[in-house]
Amino acid sequence: MTGQLVLGIENLPRDGRPSAVTIGKFDGVHRGHRAVLERLASEAQGRRTVVVTFDRHPASVLSPETAPEPLLSVEQKTEALLEAGVDIVVVLPFTPEFAALTADDFVAQVLVAGLSAEVVLVGADFRYGAHGSGTVDSLRSAGERGGFAVALVDDVCEHDGTRISSTGIRGMLATGLTTEATEALGRPHRIRSLVVHGHQRGRDLGYPTANLAHDAEGYIPADGVYACWLHVGGDRYGAAVSIGNNPTFGDVPEKTVEAHAIDVHLDLYDQVVELEFIEYIRPMHKFPSADALAAQMGADELRIRDVLGLPAPT
Repeated sequence: MTGQLVLGIENLPRDGRPSAVTIGKFDGVHRGHRAVLERLASEAQGRRTVVVTFDRHPASVLSPETAPEPLLSVEQKTEALLEAGVDIVVVLPFTPEFAALTADDFVAQVLVAGLSAEVVLVGADFRYGAHGSGTVDSLRSAGERGGFAVALVDDVCEHDGTRISSTGIRGMLATGLTTEATEALGRPHRIRSLVVHGHQRGRDLGYPTANLAHDAEGYIPADGVYACWLHVGGDRYGAAVSIGNNPTFGDVPEKTVEAHAIDVHLDLYDQVVELEFIEYIRPMHKFPSADALAAQMGADELRIRDVLGLPAPT
């Protein structure tokens, strides 16, 4: 990553260098978003490329009861945008004060004075400014006065015509459709978190697990067992991951994420790990005994080895 992260209107460059700018939530940085970034690079023609995004979903301020859970944390989103080759990622805090900014003030402060925009790339339904008063037509008019052109980008759809969207991907993950989510994202979904101490039941059953803290970054998929890659310290390990409240024992009130690294013993306490979801294996079940659960975990591991292409146990 060689791009630059800018936080807040007050830190915009204001250096007069011409920019090609796109604006959006970019939750997930999925295939549709990547198509926007490719188009932005094409429109730039030597100008620097800038993505303007937000530190939270606008609905969390405008309509909190309808605000969706984000697919990625702000940090994950920023990293994905910079890895895609964007020159500058601007993260604007979507506060009530920002939401009250008029359409004209947004253009003047962010696009013109802050970024010296010469091209602004948006979708046909783009709205901006207080109460969504700004439209593509008003943006074009503002561009004529402010010295920038407005380009429109089409939605990216699957072969069946379904639009690729963060909402759709969130629905896939919420029902365990990780393979479909991978297709829409263009990469496997990931979460990351600090490893904390748990009940250590997995260790007692012969399958020690790393328990992720409850404030994990990224959208946590549906309860169940998954084949994953576990990333830590630049290394990657195959892992069996369990999501749920451990119904066999019934004393885990919160949803937990536990990862058992296959064929390796790791001390991961107080380290940050990342889980890459490859395939949903099965739903959570309440087993009649710890032995029955251990037997199922053994069967799960065999299937996960097959999914990940890991060798059979010796």
